[in-house]
Formats: sequence, C-alpha cells, structure tokens
Amino acid sequence: MDEFVILLPDDEAAWERLGPAGQEVVYEQHRKFARRLEEGGHVLAGGAELDPSRTAKTVRRVAGRTIVSDGPPTDAAEQLSGFYLVQTADPEGLVQACSLLAAGSPVEIRRVARHDTD
Repeated sequence: MDEFVILLPDDEAAWERLGPAGQEVVYEQHRKFARRLEEGGHVLAGGAELDPSRTAKTVRRVAGRTIVSDGPPTDAAEQLSGFYLVQTADPEGLVQACSLLAAGSPVEIRRVARHDTD
C-alpha cells in the first residue's frame, strides 16, 4: 500500500462566515468521506483540522540568522485548513472518495515519497 496526504486548502474567511450550522454541513461531508474510505478498503491513518493560519509561525533562515514571523509564509486567498493521511492500494478509488470534499475548494492529493534502500 502507498501512503497519500490529502491537503485541504480553504478560504478561512468564508469558513468563519458559514457559522456553526454551515460548518456542521461541511463536517458531515468529512464523516461521509471517512465512511467512503473505509468502505473502499482505504486506511485512514491520520489527519486533523488545523487552527487558523493567523495562529501560525513561519521560520526562515536568512544569512545565517533565524527569522520568525507570525502567520503563513504568503498572503493567499486559500490557506491550508486540514489534512488526511491515507494508506491505499487504489489511488483512483481515493480520488473518487476525495470528490466528496472538493465541492467548495480543491483537494490536493500527494503520494508520500518513498526512499527505499533495498
């Protein structure tokens, strides 16, 4: 089985405008996604919703010095709002399952790099 990271970019301001009832609709989509993974033989190995990007710290090394700044490294319309780690032997099935999450914002799927030494 390969491991994939599902990256969930989103517009944080739009998320906050949804309010609790609208956010619950989104959470239900994530519960359906988790059920679809299980039904498809995929293994949900981890994941989490992330705190807003305004709580982030960005660390850089510049000319031998460490620079720490508040917030994400770029001002973008979308911020990383969460992720899943999924193990699967069926990447196409995983793409189909991710379509449940892609209604409002795109979903990025990346295979975790392997550096086999065998």
